[in-house]
Amino acid sequence: MLSRTADHLFWMSRYTERAENTARMLDVNYQTSLLPQSAAVVQLGWQGLLSISELKPAYAAKYGNSINPRDVMDFMVRDEKNPSSIISCLRNARENAHAVRGTLTTDVWETQNQTYLEVTRMLRNGDFERDPGQFFEWVKFRSHLSRGVTAGTMLQDEAFHFLRLGTFLERADNTARLVDVRFHAVQGDFLGATGENDQEYDFYHWSAVLRSVSGFEVYRKVYRDVIKPERVAELLILRADMPRSLLACLNEVMGNLAMLTSDASSETQRRAGKLRADLQYARIDEILATGLHAFLTQFLDRVNELGAHISREFLVPATS
Repeated sequence: MLSRTADHLFWMSRYTERAENTARMLDVNYQTSLLPQSAAVVQLGWQGLLSISELKPAYAAKYGNSINPRDVMDFMVRDEKNPSSIISCLRNARENAHAVRGTLTTDVWETQNQTYLEVTRMLRNGDFERDPGQFFEWVKFRSHLSRGVTAGTMLQDEAFHFLRLGTFLERADNTARLVDVRFHAVQGDFLGATGENDQEYDFYHWSAVLRSVSGFEVYRKVYRDVIKPERVAELLILRADMPRSLLACLNEVMGNLAMLTSDASSETQRRAGKLRADLQYARIDEILATGLHAFLTQFLDRVNELGAHISREFLVPATS
């Protein structure tokens, strides 16, 4: 496969996954902002959302230092100058799909194309403003549909594995950012804003974190207990059977890399395998004892390095 084709497939799936992740975080933040709480806590929640996506400087450049739900949602949903907004991600996913139209099945292409056309219509007609929750559910559904159509109609060849590789690398990055920012918020600003370690507040906060990754029911099934921060961390980092955990994502990355392996890609496989092994044999008490923020910061650095190696060994556009 030409490396430029692999590049388009890889980024098509990453942008689709990023749109879904953004919708998940916005939906949960929107729902929790409606709960009884102080204005300071609400603002810190939206501020944390911008931090997860590393968008605070870009947001400040457009809106200043004032953070409010309407501006944040507008910036992260419909601002075409924001490369991480939902509209930008779905547009970029469609453009990458169009570039490799012949590699995709008709079902996959039509799903990507219809998603972009429909989201532009919905934003133009005011569907987002009328019911943000329903809009976010639609974005998540279209991402699920894209993955399902890909798995159900495409030949499981190199093109398929590049699509899957992009999905799970993006998902690992997002989950790590989510856990890092949310735990840091509780340990710092959020507790300071509430003034006490209130159990009811903790329940709503950690429930929101779990719901943002569709993990609330999974948590109840696995632990059958009250929601505890250390168990939330364990579920989202070390549980191989939790679809959006870091370990589950790295397992998928390794599996798809194994189907694309060559002599030139040995370094990429080595780095991915070492990162997966560090998660596979880790214990949550050891991670928390040494510092969760430091662990996740290092994980993100290594994921970015892994992505750079994938780009150099697989995705650099061919010059001949």
